[in-house]
Amino acid sequence: MILGVYLVMVVMLTLMQRSLTYFPTRPSRIDPADARLPAGQVHDIQFRTSDGLTLRGWHVLPADQTAEGPEEAAELLESGGPVVLYFPGNGGDRTYRGEELHSLTRVGCHVFLFDYRGYGDNPGRPSETALVDDAMAAWQYATGERNLATERIILYGESLGSAVAVQLAARVSQSGTPPGGLVLRSPFSSLADVASYHYPWLPVRWLLLDRYESTAHIRGVTCPILIIHGRRDSIIPLRFAERLYQAAPAKSAAGISKRFVELPQADHNDVMFVHPREVQTALETFLSALPDDSTTGG
Repeated sequence: MILGVYLVMVVMLTLMQRSLTYFPTRPSRIDPADARLPAGQVHDIQFRTSDGLTLRGWHVLPADQTAEGPEEAAELLESGGPVVLYFPGNGGDRTYRGEELHSLTRVGCHVFLFDYRGYGDNPGRPSETALVDDAMAAWQYATGERNLATERIILYGESLGSAVAVQLAARVSQSGTPPGGLVLRSPFSSLADVASYHYPWLPVRWLLLDRYESTAHIRGVTCPILIIHGRRDSIIPLRFAERLYQAAPAKSAAGISKRFVELPQADHNDVMFVHPREVQTALETFLSALPDDSTTGG
């Protein structure tokens, strides 16, 4: 009887695991005001994926800049400065990222933040393969349609988005066109590690469809790496971020050492509220250590 119940639970978990991994919101409207951003700082962007979906997102200007329309926003983008490709976590939509957008734009970054397929106002259904394809489409949009030099682009991954960012960074590094840097906020070593921590009584390592093996992928990243993690993280324990850090190359191809910033009072979702100054300092320090052409027009 007990074995039968266990097997039923295993089958249900297998069938439902993506609904237990991805938690998109589908609001009736997407308004920058919901992220406490002024309208002139935010401009809509969109691009096509390899399988023909149109994904929508935002171009968020640095904190001291506003533009009346997309043409003026494009001129500001062309004038220089780092450009962050932001890969969100597994919940919500882009309006939930206001605090992190404030931190990134305060240090002078443009930010391209898009919602994955199935999130916000975008069509489709999420999976690991699909989200990585979405990330590649965002990279191609930035480097192709927007003609940004790769060294200006900083990949920023939050929680689940860290695994997406790591895979993208590894792909483009191995193709010889690495980004200017990789920033991972509250990342993990693999989804199997996290799932095993939360469901120790289930054989999740055998069952997972989407595995996000970041420790394997990060070994192929050649750009500078910064990891930021809360010591009190109850969703992704600190040891999983430390495991990822240990797997990362000690230095970038240009000789810049990897860096780990531990936030002593932070959990998983309160990082930007508990340690805003420490996060901003970490970002400023990271950006200042990059070559000049990574933080200018190139």
